[in-house]
Amino acid sequence: MVTENQIDQTSSVDKKRDKKDELYTGFELGPIRPPSEASSLLIRVTRNCPWNHCRFCGIYRGKKFSLRPVSDVLKDIDMLAKYVDEIKGAMIEAEQRSATSINISTNSFDDKEQTAFYSALNWVRNGMKSIFLQDSNSLIIKPDELVEILLYIRQNFPEVERITSYARSHTIARIKDHDLERIAKAGLNRIHIGMESASDKVLELMRKGVDKATHIRAGQKVKRAGIELSEYYMPGLGGKDLSREHALESADALNQINADFVRLRTLAMTRAGDLFNDWISGKFNKLGDRETAEEILLFLDNLDGITTTIKSDHILNLFEEIDGKFPRDKAKMTGVIRAFLNMNPHEQVLYQVGRRTGLFSRLSDMNDPGRRAIAERHRSDFNVTPENVDVVMDEIMKRFV
Repeated sequence: MVTENQIDQTSSVDKKRDKKDELYTGFELGPIRPPSEASSLLIRVTRNCPWNHCRFCGIYRGKKFSLRPVSDVLKDIDMLAKYVDEIKGAMIEAEQRSATSINISTNSFDDKEQTAFYSALNWVRNGMKSIFLQDSNSLIIKPDELVEILLYIRQNFPEVERITSYARSHTIARIKDHDLERIAKAGLNRIHIGMESASDKVLELMRKGVDKATHIRAGQKVKRAGIELSEYYMPGLGGKDLSREHALESADALNQINADFVRLRTLAMTRAGDLFNDWISGKFNKLGDRETAEEILLFLDNLDGITTTIKSDHILNLFEEIDGKFPRDKAKMTGVIRAFLNMNPHEQVLYQVGRRTGLFSRLSDMNDPGRRAIAERHRSDFNVTPENVDVVMDEIMKRFV
């Protein structure tokens, strides 16, 4: 297992900036953001992942972590603010002319300027409500630097309602309470933490570099600072051997944290992650859809005494309609899973095919004759049976990872 001390050593080495990084090379955009931040303006504060050992994740494999100089981040903000102002002005002019498009030429822009412009355009068109700080752990930078960036964002975009970031529990746990409060006051009002699991056995197996106690301590710190907290639970991460412990330990940790949101992110096997080889070799026993449904039900059944909102907002999840707030909507959410588990095998397969091919977003979609007929045709074309359904679904899901 990689130890906490090794994490510290890795971070202290990786956080050093190369001399070449001090020269601004233009606007940057990182590779990912949470699905819930689809309408957000993306501002890159760090590059890649400072940990980069999680066995199920291959997003940053082979990529070096580094901090962007604050001056570079501020220049990116200046560029975005300039384009936002130009776009807003062009929209007003177009409205006055009753035109359907804005009149701004980007022919002279280089690739990075084009990226910045279209980032600004997407943000303006989506109402300019939220900003997301990239990449995987912006909270790793010095608190004073993060406060400077946040205040500059607020100065340039006073209309923004939410500024959010990913962070690791290990990083949050090391930030002093008063610094986290300063960060909140400067404008960071939501943090996304990839808890994934709170089972120490699963966390060690997956090389998360954190334990259950640290997850709990970090989550509680975020809440005390007055920052909204979005925690992620990954159904299936314990495989068949640790599924029950994974669900129960994660539920117990989240009961102690009482996050604002818990988002489900079903395990997806990607060739870039080390876990893929264990799956192929038989060392990792992956759950099928029915087993995953049983795990999620166990997880939800054991959430108690919280006011958390549950979201299943990802294409990889079997049940998009699991969406509600505890304790009010618990029975409704668990009822969806129980209804699926009570279906006969043919109906379960039909729902799985319809869901994975984008036809169904909820169980009731199976009552639509047109969609049902298409799902039946897909089932027949792919020759899907209760015996091979999980193998076929794995192949279909590769489109989304």
